[in-house]
Amino acid sequence: MPLSEINRLTALQGQEINEAKKVLATEATALVHGRGAADQAAETARQTFEEGALSESLPTIEIAGAELEAGLGVLAAFVKSGLLASNGEARRQIKGGGLRVNDVAVMDEKMMLTGAHLTPERVIKLSLGKKRHVLLKPV
Repeated sequence: MPLSEINRLTALQGQEINEAKKVLATEATALVHGRGAADQAAETARQTFEEGALSESLPTIEIAGAELEAGLGVLAAFVKSGLLASNGEARRQIKGGGLRVNDVAVMDEKMMLTGAHLTPERVIKLSLGKKRHVLLKPV
């Protein structure tokens, strides 16, 4: 990265600081994983966070279709996805407003996920905070 670009990024302030964070993340990924992986990760982040799209490169956990049709508890879904370690941790996140299903905040710890929650892409997007996402895909 040229020195002039580094100087430009260090001068950013306020909301513009997010631009510097994006560049830093992409460059760090390029150093560790290569330019191709960095570009793919940057595009996935852009689609997911700026467009609200479901990127196929998000981590995907397969679940039995019958399990989903029978009703999968939201606590169990977040634990099964690997986003959280326990039902208790999931309950705490719900109370703090940190869990989302298809970008809608989870308000009820007894919520059941069913086929009705599937997006047109046939997945359910689970989110922990703003940056951790997993897709549940029935098989």
